[in-house]
Amino acid sequence: MNRPYRFVAIFALVAMLSACATKPIVQSPTTLFADDKFLPPETPVSSADVFAVDDAMRAFLRANFVKSPTDTGARETLVESVFNKGLLRLDYDAAVTRNARDTFAVRAGNCLSLTIMAAALARELGLTVFFQRVASQQAWSRRDDLDLTIGHVNLVVGERIPTGRSRLGQNALYTIDFMRFDEKHVLRTELIGENTILAMYLNNRAVELLADGNANQSYWLAREAIIKDPQFIAPYITLGVIYRRHGNLSQAEAVLDHVLRQEPMNTNALSNLVILLVEQGRLPEAEQRRLTLARVQPYPPFHYFDLGRTAMRSGNYASARDLFARELQLSANNHEVHFWLASAYYKMGELGNAKKHLDMAVEFSPTRKGRDLYAAKLDSLRLDPAVH
Repeated sequence: MNRPYRFVAIFALVAMLSACATKPIVQSPTTLFADDKFLPPETPVSSADVFAVDDAMRAFLRANFVKSPTDTGARETLVESVFNKGLLRLDYDAAVTRNARDTFAVRAGNCLSLTIMAAALARELGLTVFFQRVASQQAWSRRDDLDLTIGHVNLVVGERIPTGRSRLGQNALYTIDFMRFDEKHVLRTELIGENTILAMYLNNRAVELLADGNANQSYWLAREAIIKDPQFIAPYITLGVIYRRHGNLSQAEAVLDHVLRQEPMNTNALSNLVILLVEQGRLPEAEQRRLTLARVQPYPPFHYFDLGRTAMRSGNYASARDLFARELQLSANNHEVHFWLASAYYKMGELGNAKKHLDMAVEFSPTRKGRDLYAAKLDSLRLDPAVH
């Protein structure tokens, strides 16, 4: 067991991308629940108000939209308002997943929050909306001791016109998408239902609470996500991690085995199961699962990044630079990798390159707090006359 592993949760800043196509769930998901192991939820768990609008949202629509015989004008104005900071002044902040009303109130949210808010506004105008899962190169993030795999959805407003000209989605002109990425990295789009979006919302909140140490409330949210869409794999993974952290090891194994019966090569389920088996001293079983995992994922997420940080602690900055650069080949938009690469360049006295990657860290940071932190470091670097 010479390979480091971390627990993996599926965190949809917009959506979870499964390792392979989801197969029908045969076993009833309710058999996987263990309500008696947890205290009652601290606050009621429901997705009923996720898309609800309030008076402030209605006032915004009345002030900026004019009813017309067709939906074309309203649709164009809505798409423009989402991207035009003169109207909504939206800010990307992935710290917390919010419902439509809370996202509108603070004018900030992660991709899922912003998509939910845009859908709620569109529906209030009487427009039809479609949600699309966007399959692209897998992205990862970290939150404390959780590795999070990040997927993506977007929103089509009005009609969904089939076309082969853009992989970003049918009727791309009226597609509201809050992620900035190169279209060449988009593999395909897939129409998904509202229940899947709601399950994503609940799963996100479960992961956020789990990262904050609240396994009890997290359990009820993951449970509700599974009930909302039993075919969506992400909350099963989250539930398995919750069980393990809560000390319910047999339940954790049952959930992960359940996922692997649907998706035998699901790397998230396999990696969590390896850890679980190792912790129980079941090393031959763990090794068997590890070999299966290694066939589909030779290196775990952040493999070169972790090696780079080890090299930094040893003072081997050139080696760290090379390792961070290699990690960027796998995750070009990861703000942490850019920051640590900037640190390596700084230690080597290459201040121009350090500034370049600090700029990238600011650009790709998914939270306001992170952007402010990187920006402060960048300002300090700019004061160094050697940079100019």
